[in-house]
Amino acid sequence: MQRWFITMKKADFNRIGEKYHISPIVARLIRNRDIIGDDAIDFYLNGTIADLYDGMLMKDMDCAVEILAEKIREEKRIRVIGDYDIDGVNATYILQEGLSGLGADVDTDIPDRIKDGYGLNRMLIDRAIDDGIDTIVTCDNGIAASEEIAYAKDNGLTVVVTDHHEVPYIEMDGEKEYIIPKADAVADPHRADCGYPFKGLCGAAVAYKLVEALYNVMQRDPEDMDYLMENVAIATVGDVMDLTGENRIFVKQGLEMLKRTQNPGLKALIECTGIDVDRLNAYHIGFVIGPCINASGRLDTAKRALELLNARTRRDAVMLAEDLKALNDSRKEMTERGVAEAVNLIETTSLKDDRVLVVYLPDCHESIAGIIAGRIRERYYRPVFVLTKAEDGVKGSGRSIEAYDMFAQMCRCRALFTKFGGHKLAAGLSLEEGNVQRFRETINTLCDLTEEDLQEKVSIDMQLPFPYITEQLVQELELLEPFGKGNPKPLFAGKDLRVISPRIFGKNRNVLKCRLEDMQGNQMEAVYFGDVEKCLKTMEEKKVMAFTYYPSVNEYMGRRNVQVTIVDYQ
Repeated sequence: MQRWFITMKKADFNRIGEKYHISPIVARLIRNRDIIGDDAIDFYLNGTIADLYDGMLMKDMDCAVEILAEKIREEKRIRVIGDYDIDGVNATYILQEGLSGLGADVDTDIPDRIKDGYGLNRMLIDRAIDDGIDTIVTCDNGIAASEEIAYAKDNGLTVVVTDHHEVPYIEMDGEKEYIIPKADAVADPHRADCGYPFKGLCGAAVAYKLVEALYNVMQRDPEDMDYLMENVAIATVGDVMDLTGENRIFVKQGLEMLKRTQNPGLKALIECTGIDVDRLNAYHIGFVIGPCINASGRLDTAKRALELLNARTRRDAVMLAEDLKALNDSRKEMTERGVAEAVNLIETTSLKDDRVLVVYLPDCHESIAGIIAGRIRERYYRPVFVLTKAEDGVKGSGRSIEAYDMFAQMCRCRALFTKFGGHKLAAGLSLEEGNVQRFRETINTLCDLTEEDLQEKVSIDMQLPFPYITEQLVQELELLEPFGKGNPKPLFAGKDLRVISPRIFGKNRNVLKCRLEDMQGNQMEAVYFGDVEKCLKTMEEKKVMAFTYYPSVNEYMGRRNVQVTIVDYQ
């Protein structure tokens, strides 16, 4: 069951509107996103690359830059070790491009999800030693690899960590003792002793900051590397970071660069997935480009996605892009089967009574556990762990809800894991098969979620009468883009709306169309893309309903008309 509430934040919307040449409606939407004060509003509406913070403000960034500048001058062999997801692949590409642009002897390695698991491990370090590597630079991993880094140091390697994940800690008597690896430099904005003003960067953004700082120190123009902002944008959206502060600028600027990208691989991927490049936005990264890049690390090797970014000829780029798209199509089918199996298990066992769902699917491909966990979380609105049988024990991924700090709760039962890490809303773990039931029992015993916490909250910006929904308003809403986590698409509501002529259509019968009429007789075309059969049944029974929606312009056969897309209904 959902709980709807209207965000009622106060401000002088007319004054804000006049000052920034926007309507009071848009001024209210900005205030609802907690953008307060003239400086913050100006940054939100008009922020540019010039407003980004200096990477040198990050703890240990000066050490990292100094070490790498020296290694480049000494022609030492450097290896970038990334991760197998969209953030890790783009972070690896950014460091590889940046370092080679400075003349470094640099290569890359990315762990295999199945053979190596997440992050830095001994096999990767041994491989580096065998290959005569002098320095390892991690990106999007490393902060939780204290033992592995100690092993690398014992074997004479220099190690620079760049990461954005939470720093692991041990809690003793309510005090947190943070475990920072003993690398030569550790740049991670989540360090408690790091004064960097914006904590929400992805791994690729931290890598970009390092490249920029390195170019400055080595007296090269950092603007030569501006084109890598498109990779930061892809990683930021793909890794579901909040689109606030610096991330908003990275994604806004990066999207514009992506529309005219010179990268043959990205160009080919945009073409083969059928994206209209002029309309490319954050949605396309999150739901079209991103899943293709991620599919490589899930079902094959993430090195394929890195190859795509490195492709130099159109022929190679097209071939690699089509491979990634085919892998993603295969991943979608596997996901549907896994979700169906998980739902069946929950509905037919005592799992459905748990507040934290721990679903063990031994035969599921471990690479899609996180996607299945996300889908199950959406369906049941509870924290979810999906576990699968791995080569050595059990591996899993978790996806959480707003009221549940998944990483903090896992720290409380860390003794059950052989390995774990993550954020408040997502995590990864490994454990022995014999501990699966103990984990389920322990994580539920520790859980203090209330019934209210387990009700999904739908935050509505305002009730908006139909006469206010115009093409001009739709255009003005574009000022608030890019939309995503932390900067949601505006959501409006209307109640006591009469449903006229609802019908399902489309090749796959997956679109519902109707007209909505308010109490004053104003009508609006509406579409719905969710569970259309269920929605149609409700509409036919109820006739008068409440809806949440966002407005858009529908263009068909040269005709444009304003419509609303229904999101929720009651």
